[in-house]
Parts: sequence; structure tokens; C-alpha cells
Amino acid sequence: MPLWHRLVVVAVVMLITIAVARLIDRRIARRQLAPEAITRYRVARRSVTTAIVFVGLLSALLVIPQVRAVAGGLLASSAVLGIVVGFASQRTLGNFVAGLLIAFTQPLRLGDDVVVEDTPGVVEEIGLIYTFVRTEDGDRLVIPNEKLASDTIRNSTIRSREKVAEISIQVPLGRDVGAIVDRLRGLKEGADVFVGDLAGNVTLVIRAPAADEPAAERLERELRLRAHEVLRAEGVYA
Repeated sequence: MPLWHRLVVVAVVMLITIAVARLIDRRIARRQLAPEAITRYRVARRSVTTAIVFVGLLSALLVIPQVRAVAGGLLASSAVLGIVVGFASQRTLGNFVAGLLIAFTQPLRLGDDVVVEDTPGVVEEIGLIYTFVRTEDGDRLVIPNEKLASDTIRNSTIRSREKVAEISIQVPLGRDVGAIVDRLRGLKEGADVFVGDLAGNVTLVIRAPAADEPAAERLERELRLRAHEVLRAEGVYA
């Protein structure tokens, strides 16, 4: 096969490879996802695109006999080559694997507020090798993924969704506080009622678990209404 035929084949293979990589990248990027899913897809996009381009480039170059001859020689000494490449790229491969672990175990996600080595910032980008954190003054922390995967990170964004509804009510000091507390505990299953203060009046605090912030706000409104009914029944409020 003439050389120009081989060059045409290489060019066609590379064009097809780039087109496939871009098509897959656009299909993945088109989705509207939650922060945790976006983090996984960002890393997956880069990994898939890099793999496609690498395989396409390798396939295109193997069309040229001279390249195949060199590749055959390299494969013949693959054991030595593997050891050399392994030592040379140990840190890079470690960062790549750590990036995949971060993407799927998600100790941090895109947009999370984190503290890395006493420096607060926002996770801006999670790459295949490095993660970029934007600090409060606009600087960027460029952190190897391997370091993030092995160090302790404070993440202020990943919190439990469970909230606590809390209200406070005032009761005169002369009332039977113990009996009132017992009645108030029946307002909600799992509710905690305790004396918060004795300055002037008795301050009773009622706390009850809720599924999330909106549910906690609704429960607080219900607790105020029910507590008022109980206090009226006890004669605290006329």
C-alpha cells in the first residue's frame, strides 16, 4: 500500500475517533444532574474521551509498517518496558485511580464547601490527575487527587438532611412544671421537653426530629398550636 494511502487511512481513523469522542462527550454533558452525579459524569467523560482518543491514535499509527515494527520490538521487551513505565508513572497512575475513587465514593463534589489543610474553598473542578479548589480570595488550590484521597478533608456541604424542630414557651414559676412537661412530651412521638431557663419565668424547650428543613418549619407551627392548647387546658393561660 502506498504511503499516501496509509496517511489517508490514519487521517480517516483519527477523524472518526474524534467524532465519536465528541459525540459521547456531548451526550453525557447534556444531562441535568444532581451535584453528586455531575461529579461522577465529569470524571467519566474525561476517562472515556481519553480512552477513545488513545485507542484511535494507536489503531491509526499501527497502519504504518514502521510503527508496527517498533511496536513489535516494544512488545518483545514488554517486561522491561512495563517495569520502567510502572516506576515512571507510579504517581500519575495513583492520582488517576484516586480521581476515580473520589468521583464514585464522593468525599467531595463539585460546588462543595471544603477545608483542605486549614484553607477553606469551593471545589471547582475534579480532573483525572488534579482537583481545583477556589479559595475565598479567588486563588486556586491545585491538589493531586492522591493527596485528597489519603488526607482528612472537612466538607461543610455534605450534611445529614435530618433537622430538629424547636420551640420555646414561657410558664410562670408558680406552676407545676413537672406536670406540664409530662403533658408536653405527648405532643409528638420522640419529642424532648426540658427546662431551658428559670430567669423570671420557666422557659420550656420542646424539640422533635423532622425529615428536613421544610418539615421542621411545619412541625414547629404545629407544636406551638398544640402547646398552647395544652397550657390552656392546664390553666396556665386564661
